[in-house]
Amino acid sequence: MDFQLSDEQLALRDTARRFAEEEIKPVAAGFDQSGEFPRGLIEKAWHLGLMNLLVPEEYGGAGLGVMDACFIWEELAWGCGGVATSTMVNDLGLLPVLVGGSEGQKREWLGSLTRDFTLIAFCLSEPEAGSDVAGMQLSVEKDGDSYILNGTKCWITNGGEADCYTLFGSMDRASRHKGICSFVLQSDLPGITKGKKEDKLGQRASDTRVLHFDNVRVPASQRLGEEGEGFRIAMQTLDFSRPGIAAMATGIAQRALDESTAYAKDRKAFGNPIGDYQAIQFLLADMAKDIEAARLLTFQSGWMIDQGANASKYSSIAKCFATDACMKITTDAVQVHGGNGYTKEYPVEKLMRDAKLMQIYEGTNQIQRVVIARQLLNQ
Repeated sequence: MDFQLSDEQLALRDTARRFAEEEIKPVAAGFDQSGEFPRGLIEKAWHLGLMNLLVPEEYGGAGLGVMDACFIWEELAWGCGGVATSTMVNDLGLLPVLVGGSEGQKREWLGSLTRDFTLIAFCLSEPEAGSDVAGMQLSVEKDGDSYILNGTKCWITNGGEADCYTLFGSMDRASRHKGICSFVLQSDLPGITKGKKEDKLGQRASDTRVLHFDNVRVPASQRLGEEGEGFRIAMQTLDFSRPGIAAMATGIAQRALDESTAYAKDRKAFGNPIGDYQAIQFLLADMAKDIEAARLLTFQSGWMIDQGANASKYSSIAKCFATDACMKITTDAVQVHGGNGYTKEYPVEKLMRDAKLMQIYEGTNQIQRVVIARQLLNQ
Protein backbone atom coordinates (compact mmCIF):
# COMPACT_ATOMS: atom_id res chain seq x y z
CA MET A 1 0.00 0.00 0.00
CA ASP A 2 1.69 3.15 -1.25
CA PHE A 3 0.24 6.61 -0.64
CA GLN A 4 3.00 8.44 -2.52
CA LEU A 5 1.69 10.14 -5.65
CA SER A 6 3.65 9.69 -8.86
CA ASP A 7 5.21 12.62 -10.70
CA GLU A 8 2.44 12.38 -13.31
CA GLN A 9 -0.28 12.47 -10.64
CA LEU A 10 1.35 15.44 -8.93
CA ALA A 11 1.56 17.28 -12.26
CA LEU A 12 -2.14 16.61 -12.94
CA ARG A 13 -3.12 17.85 -9.50
CA ASP A 14 -0.94 20.96 -9.78
CA THR A 15 -2.41 21.88 -13.18
CA ALA A 16 -5.95 21.62 -11.80
CA ARG A 17 -4.96 23.50 -8.64
CA ARG A 18 -3.50 26.41 -10.60
CA PHE A 19 -6.59 26.58 -12.80
CA ALA A 20 -8.84 26.60 -9.73
CA GLU A 21 -6.76 29.26 -7.98
CA GLU A 22 -6.11 31.55 -10.94
CA GLU A 23 -9.13 31.09 -13.19
CA ILE A 24 -12.09 29.79 -11.15
CA LYS A 25 -11.74 31.33 -7.68
CA PRO A 26 -11.65 35.00 -8.82
CA VAL A 27 -14.90 34.73 -10.79
CA ALA A 28 -16.85 32.16 -8.75
CA ALA A 29 -18.83 34.70 -6.73
CA GLY A 30 -19.84 36.58 -9.87
CA PHE A 31 -21.20 33.49 -11.59
CA ASP A 32 -22.97 32.50 -8.37
CA GLN A 33 -24.69 35.88 -8.23
CA SER A 34 -25.64 36.09 -11.90
CA GLY A 35 -26.41 32.42 -12.50
CA GLU A 36 -24.69 32.75 -15.88
CA PHE A 37 -23.30 29.59 -17.41
CA PRO A 38 -19.47 29.94 -17.51
CA ARG A 39 -19.02 28.53 -21.01
CA GLY A 40 -15.77 30.36 -21.68
CA LEU A 41 -14.25 29.13 -18.42
CA ILE A 42 -15.33 25.56 -19.10
CA GLU A 43 -13.87 25.72 -22.60
CA LYS A 44 -10.54 26.79 -21.04
CA ALA A 45 -10.71 23.69 -18.86
CA TRP A 46 -11.31 21.59 -21.98
CA HIS A 47 -8.26 23.07 -23.73
CA LEU A 48 -6.13 22.30 -20.66
CA GLY A 49 -7.22 18.66 -20.70
CA LEU A 50 -9.29 18.96 -17.50
CA MET A 51 -12.42 17.44 -19.08
CA ASN A 52 -13.32 14.06 -20.61
CA LEU A 53 -10.77 12.56 -18.25
CA LEU A 54 -12.03 8.99 -18.50
CA VAL A 55 -11.99 8.80 -22.32
CA PRO A 56 -9.34 6.25 -23.36
CA GLU A 57 -6.35 7.47 -25.34
CA GLU A 58 -7.40 5.55 -28.47
CA TYR A 59 -10.43 7.86 -28.73
CA GLY A 60 -8.41 11.02 -28.14
CA GLY A 61 -8.90 11.31 -24.39
CA ALA A 62 -6.57 11.53 -21.42
CA GLY A 63 -7.11 7.87 -20.58
CA LEU A 64 -7.08 8.53 -16.85
CA GLY A 65 -8.33 6.13 -14.23
CA VAL A 66 -11.09 7.16 -11.84
CA MET A 67 -8.63 7.72 -8.99
CA ASP A 68 -6.48 10.06 -11.07
CA ALA A 69 -9.57 11.94 -12.25
CA CYS A 70 -10.57 12.45 -8.61
CA PHE A 71 -7.41 14.53 -8.05
CA ILE A 72 -8.62 16.94 -10.72
CA TRP A 73 -12.28 17.05 -9.66
CA GLU A 74 -11.32 17.80 -6.07
CA GLU A 75 -9.19 20.76 -7.10
CA LEU A 76 -11.79 22.19 -9.48
CA ALA A 77 -14.46 22.01 -6.76
CA TRP A 78 -12.10 23.84 -4.40
CA GLY A 79 -12.49 26.75 -6.82
CA CYS A 80 -16.27 26.45 -7.33
CA GLY A 81 -18.70 23.55 -6.94
CA GLY A 82 -20.89 24.73 -9.80
CA VAL A 83 -18.04 25.07 -12.28
CA ALA A 84 -16.66 21.69 -11.21
CA THR A 85 -20.07 20.07 -11.71
CA SER A 86 -20.36 21.57 -15.20
CA THR A 87 -16.99 20.10 -16.19
CA MET A 88 -17.29 16.75 -14.41
CA VAL A 89 -20.74 16.07 -15.89
CA ASN A 90 -19.11 15.55 -19.28
CA ASP A 91 -17.49 12.40 -17.87
CA LEU A 92 -20.84 11.41 -16.35
CA GLY A 93 -22.56 11.93 -19.70
CA LEU A 94 -20.01 9.94 -21.69
CA LEU A 95 -19.78 7.02 -19.26
CA PRO A 96 -22.85 5.22 -20.70
CA VAL A 97 -21.09 5.20 -24.09
CA LEU A 98 -17.92 3.89 -22.45
CA VAL A 99 -19.86 1.27 -20.46
CA GLY A 100 -22.41 0.12 -23.02
CA GLY A 101 -21.37 1.42 -26.43
CA SER A 102 -20.04 -0.56 -29.37
CA GLU A 103 -16.58 0.10 -30.75
CA GLY A 104 -18.11 2.19 -33.54
CA GLN A 105 -20.20 4.24 -31.11
CA LYS A 106 -17.17 4.89 -28.92
CA ARG A 107 -15.10 6.11 -31.85
CA GLU A 108 -17.89 8.35 -33.10
CA TRP A 109 -19.22 9.87 -29.88
CA LEU A 110 -16.17 9.83 -27.60
CA GLY A 111 -14.03 11.03 -30.48
CA SER A 112 -16.33 14.00 -31.06
CA LEU A 113 -15.95 15.07 -27.42
CA THR A 114 -12.16 15.20 -27.70
CA ARG A 115 -11.82 16.67 -31.20
CA ASP A 116 -13.89 19.78 -30.48
CA PHE A 117 -15.25 21.52 -27.39
CA THR A 118 -18.47 19.56 -26.93
CA LEU A 119 -20.77 19.19 -23.93
CA ILE A 120 -22.74 16.03 -23.18
CA ALA A 121 -25.47 15.64 -20.54
CA PHE A 122 -26.69 12.57 -18.63
CA CYS A 123 -30.49 12.27 -18.78
CA LEU A 124 -31.77 9.84 -16.17
CA SER A 125 -33.98 11.58 -13.57
CA GLU A 126 -37.67 12.26 -14.14
CA PRO A 127 -40.36 14.17 -12.21
CA GLU A 128 -41.67 10.90 -10.72
CA ALA A 129 -38.49 8.83 -10.99
CA GLY A 130 -35.52 10.30 -9.19
CA SER A 131 -34.45 7.78 -6.60
CA ASP A 132 -36.72 5.13 -8.18
CA VAL A 133 -34.87 4.85 -11.48
CA ALA A 134 -36.75 1.67 -12.47
CA GLY A 135 -40.01 3.64 -12.32
CA MET A 136 -39.12 5.99 -15.18
CA GLN A 137 -41.97 6.95 -17.48
CA LEU A 138 -40.27 8.24 -20.64
CA SER A 139 -41.57 5.84 -23.27
CA VAL A 140 -39.51 4.16 -25.97
CA GLU A 141 -41.38 2.67 -28.95
CA LYS A 142 -39.69 0.69 -31.72
CA ASP A 143 -40.58 1.94 -35.21
CA GLY A 144 -38.71 0.14 -37.98
CA ASP A 145 -35.03 0.97 -37.71
CA SER A 146 -35.72 3.80 -35.24
CA TYR A 147 -37.12 4.42 -31.77
CA ILE A 148 -39.67 7.08 -30.82
CA LEU A 149 -39.14 8.84 -27.48
CA ASN A 150 -41.89 10.59 -25.51
CA GLY A 151 -41.62 11.96 -22.00
CA THR A 152 -39.81 14.34 -19.68
CA LYS A 153 -36.43 14.39 -17.95
CA CYS A 154 -35.68 16.75 -15.08
CA TRP A 155 -32.73 18.05 -13.05
CA ILE A 156 -30.50 17.61 -16.09
CA THR A 157 -27.13 19.27 -15.50
CA ASN A 158 -25.95 21.16 -18.60
CA GLY A 159 -29.31 20.24 -20.15
CA GLY A 160 -29.68 23.60 -21.86
CA GLU A 161 -26.04 23.83 -22.94
CA ALA A 162 -25.17 20.30 -24.04
CA ASP A 163 -24.62 19.35 -27.67
CA CYS A 164 -25.65 15.74 -27.08
CA TYR A 165 -27.28 13.53 -24.46
CA THR A 166 -27.10 10.04 -23.10
CA LEU A 167 -30.69 9.18 -22.25
CA PHE A 168 -32.69 6.38 -20.64
CA GLY A 169 -36.29 5.37 -21.30
CA SER A 170 -38.62 2.41 -20.92
CA MET A 171 -39.99 0.11 -23.60
CA ASP A 172 -42.23 -1.63 -21.04
CA ARG A 173 -43.03 0.20 -17.80
CA ALA A 174 -44.58 -2.90 -16.25
CA SER A 175 -41.21 -4.64 -16.55
CA ARG A 176 -39.54 -1.82 -14.60
CA HIS A 177 -35.75 -2.13 -14.79
CA LYS A 178 -35.91 -4.95 -17.35
CA GLY A 179 -37.60 -2.67 -19.88
CA ILE A 180 -35.13 0.22 -19.83
CA CYS A 181 -33.04 1.17 -22.86
CA SER A 182 -30.20 3.64 -23.26
CA PHE A 183 -29.40 5.97 -26.18
CA VAL A 184 -26.91 8.61 -27.26
CA LEU A 185 -28.32 11.44 -29.38
CA GLN A 186 -27.84 15.02 -30.53
CA SER A 187 -29.60 17.66 -28.44
CA ASP A 188 -31.10 19.51 -31.43
CA LEU A 189 -33.28 16.71 -32.79
CA PRO A 190 -36.86 17.68 -33.73
CA GLY A 191 -39.21 17.28 -30.79
CA ILE A 192 -36.72 18.16 -28.03
CA THR A 193 -37.74 21.19 -25.97
CA LYS A 194 -35.54 22.67 -23.26
CA GLY A 195 -37.34 24.05 -20.24
CA LYS A 196 -36.36 27.07 -18.15
CA LYS A 197 -33.13 27.09 -16.22
CA GLU A 198 -33.75 26.19 -12.58
CA ASP A 199 -33.11 29.00 -10.07
CA LYS A 200 -31.15 26.99 -7.53
CA LEU A 201 -30.01 27.53 -3.95
CA GLY A 202 -26.39 26.70 -4.77
CA GLN A 203 -24.12 25.59 -7.61
CA ARG A 204 -25.73 28.37 -9.58
CA ALA A 205 -22.98 28.37 -12.21
CA SER A 206 -24.22 24.98 -13.43
CA ASP A 207 -27.13 24.78 -15.86
CA THR A 208 -30.02 22.60 -14.64
CA ARG A 209 -33.20 22.14 -16.69
CA VAL A 210 -36.24 20.07 -17.56
CA LEU A 211 -36.13 18.48 -21.03
CA HIS A 212 -39.25 17.45 -22.97
CA PHE A 213 -39.23 14.78 -25.69
CA ASP A 214 -42.19 14.81 -28.07
CA ASN A 215 -42.05 12.06 -30.72
CA VAL A 216 -38.27 12.30 -30.94
CA ARG A 217 -36.95 9.81 -33.48
CA VAL A 218 -33.59 8.20 -32.72
CA PRO A 219 -31.92 5.69 -35.07
CA ALA A 220 -31.48 2.19 -33.70
CA SER A 221 -27.75 2.59 -34.35
CA GLN A 222 -27.67 5.03 -31.42
CA ARG A 223 -29.02 2.56 -28.88
CA LEU A 224 -26.36 1.68 -26.29
CA GLY A 225 -26.25 -2.03 -25.55
CA GLU A 226 -29.21 -4.29 -26.14
CA GLU A 227 -32.87 -3.56 -25.42
CA GLY A 228 -33.43 -3.90 -21.68
CA GLU A 229 -29.79 -3.25 -20.77
CA GLY A 230 -30.31 0.42 -19.93
CA PHE A 231 -30.71 -0.10 -16.19
CA ARG A 232 -27.43 -2.01 -15.97
CA ILE A 233 -25.66 0.72 -17.94
CA ALA A 234 -27.11 3.44 -15.69
CA MET A 235 -26.16 1.67 -12.46
CA GLN A 236 -22.65 0.92 -13.66
CA THR A 237 -22.29 4.54 -14.74
CA LEU A 238 -23.25 5.74 -11.26
CA ASP A 239 -20.84 3.30 -9.61
CA PHE A 240 -18.08 4.87 -11.73
CA SER A 241 -19.15 8.47 -11.13
CA ARG A 242 -19.85 8.48 -7.38
CA PRO A 243 -16.17 8.73 -6.42
CA GLY A 244 -16.15 11.91 -8.50
CA ILE A 245 -18.97 13.37 -6.41
CA ALA A 246 -17.05 12.41 -3.27
CA ALA A 247 -13.95 14.10 -4.67
CA MET A 248 -15.82 17.32 -5.41
CA ALA A 249 -17.33 17.29 -1.91
CA THR A 250 -13.83 16.89 -0.50
CA GLY A 251 -12.67 19.87 -2.54
CA ILE A 252 -15.48 22.10 -1.30
CA ALA A 253 -14.79 20.99 2.28
CA GLN A 254 -11.07 21.66 1.90
CA ARG A 255 -11.81 25.19 0.70
CA ALA A 256 -14.04 25.71 3.75
CA LEU A 257 -11.24 24.57 6.05
CA ASP A 258 -8.69 26.77 4.28
CA GLU A 259 -10.94 29.83 4.57
CA SER A 260 -11.73 29.06 8.23
CA THR A 261 -8.11 28.53 9.20
CA ALA A 262 -7.06 31.82 7.62
CA TYR A 263 -9.95 33.64 9.29
CA ALA A 264 -9.17 32.11 12.71
CA LYS A 265 -5.63 33.46 12.49
CA ASP A 266 -6.75 36.96 11.52
CA ARG A 267 -9.99 37.59 13.41
CA LYS A 268 -9.56 38.76 17.00
CA ALA A 269 -11.89 38.49 19.98
CA PHE A 270 -11.10 39.47 23.58
CA GLY A 271 -7.72 40.69 22.37
CA ASN A 272 -6.56 37.41 20.79
CA PRO A 273 -6.96 35.63 17.43
CA ILE A 274 -10.02 33.39 17.68
CA GLY A 275 -7.81 30.46 16.69
CA ASP A 276 -6.27 30.66 20.16
CA TYR A 277 -9.55 29.46 21.68
CA GLN A 278 -10.29 25.77 22.05
CA ALA A 279 -13.87 26.16 20.80
CA ILE A 280 -12.54 27.21 17.38
CA GLN A 281 -9.62 24.78 17.46
CA PHE A 282 -11.96 21.83 17.92
CA LEU A 283 -14.10 22.92 14.97
CA LEU A 284 -11.01 23.15 12.75
CA ALA A 285 -9.67 19.81 13.98
CA ASP A 286 -12.95 18.04 13.23
CA MET A 287 -13.00 19.55 9.75
CA ALA A 288 -9.46 18.34 9.06
CA LYS A 289 -9.99 14.76 10.23
CA ASP A 290 -13.21 14.33 8.24
CA ILE A 291 -11.59 15.75 5.10
CA GLU A 292 -8.72 13.28 5.38
CA ALA A 293 -11.16 10.38 5.85
CA ALA A 294 -13.29 11.54 2.90
CA ARG A 295 -10.25 11.83 0.66
CA LEU A 296 -9.00 8.33 1.53
CA LEU A 297 -12.45 6.77 0.99
CA THR A 298 -12.68 8.57 -2.35
CA PHE A 299 -9.31 7.34 -3.57
CA GLN A 300 -10.03 3.82 -2.32
CA SER A 301 -13.28 3.56 -4.29
CA GLY A 302 -11.67 5.07 -7.40
CA TRP A 303 -8.72 2.68 -7.12
CA MET A 304 -11.07 -0.29 -6.82
CA ILE A 305 -12.87 0.68 -10.02
CA ASP A 306 -9.54 1.08 -11.79
CA GLN A 307 -8.59 -2.45 -10.66
CA GLY A 308 -11.81 -3.88 -12.08
CA ALA A 309 -13.21 -4.74 -8.65
CA ASN A 310 -16.89 -4.48 -7.70
CA ALA A 311 -16.88 -1.06 -6.03
CA SER A 312 -20.63 -0.46 -5.73
CA LYS A 313 -20.66 -0.52 -1.92
CA TYR A 314 -17.44 1.45 -1.62
CA SER A 315 -18.51 4.10 -4.14
CA SER A 316 -21.68 4.61 -2.10
CA ILE A 317 -19.72 4.75 1.15
CA ALA A 318 -17.34 7.36 -0.28
CA LYS A 319 -20.13 9.47 -1.78
CA CYS A 320 -22.28 9.32 1.36
CA PHE A 321 -19.51 10.02 3.87
CA ALA A 322 -17.76 12.75 1.88
CA THR A 323 -20.92 14.69 1.05
CA ASP A 324 -22.35 14.46 4.58
CA ALA A 325 -18.98 15.61 5.91
CA CYS A 326 -18.92 18.44 3.37
CA MET A 327 -22.30 19.72 4.54
CA LYS A 328 -21.22 19.73 8.18
CA ILE A 329 -17.81 21.24 7.46
CA THR A 330 -19.21 24.12 5.39
CA THR A 331 -21.86 24.80 8.05
CA ASP A 332 -19.15 24.87 10.72
CA ALA A 333 -17.11 27.19 8.50
CA VAL A 334 -19.96 29.69 8.61
CA GLN A 335 -19.98 29.29 12.41
CA VAL A 336 -16.24 29.99 12.62
CA HIS A 337 -16.80 33.19 10.66
CA GLY A 338 -19.68 34.21 12.94
CA GLY A 339 -21.85 37.00 11.59
CA ASN A 340 -19.39 37.62 8.76
CA GLY A 341 -19.94 34.06 7.57
CA TYR A 342 -23.61 34.79 7.00
CA THR A 343 -22.83 37.57 4.54
CA LYS A 344 -21.77 37.35 0.91
CA GLU A 345 -18.61 39.29 1.71
CA TYR A 346 -17.05 35.96 2.64
CA PRO A 347 -17.12 32.79 0.50
CA VAL A 348 -18.22 30.34 3.18
CA GLU A 349 -21.95 30.97 2.77
CA LYS A 350 -21.61 30.02 -0.91
CA LEU A 351 -19.67 26.91 0.03
CA MET A 352 -22.48 25.89 2.39
CA ARG A 353 -25.09 26.39 -0.34
CA ASP A 354 -23.01 24.50 -2.88
CA ALA A 355 -22.47 21.64 -0.42
CA LYS A 356 -26.16 20.82 0.01
CA LEU A 357 -26.59 19.57 -3.53
CA MET A 358 -23.78 17.07 -3.02
CA GLN A 359 -26.04 15.11 -0.65
CA ILE A 360 -28.83 15.01 -3.23
CA TYR A 361 -27.59 14.37 -6.77
CA GLU A 362 -26.14 11.15 -8.19
CA GLY A 363 -28.41 9.32 -5.76
CA THR A 364 -29.44 10.90 -2.47
CA ASN A 365 -27.48 9.89 0.60
CA GLN A 366 -30.52 7.96 1.79
CA ILE A 367 -30.27 5.86 -1.38
CA GLN A 368 -26.55 5.40 -0.75
CA ARG A 369 -27.42 3.93 2.64
CA VAL A 370 -29.88 1.57 0.96
CA VAL A 371 -27.14 0.40 -1.43
CA ILE A 372 -24.68 -0.10 1.41
CA ALA A 373 -27.18 -1.98 3.59
CA ARG A 374 -28.27 -4.30 0.77
CA GLN A 375 -24.65 -5.16 0.04
CA LEU A 376 -24.10 -5.98 3.71
CA LEU A 377 -27.25 -8.07 4.07
CA ASN A 378 -26.75 -9.97 0.80
CA GLN A 379 -23.21 -11.09 1.58
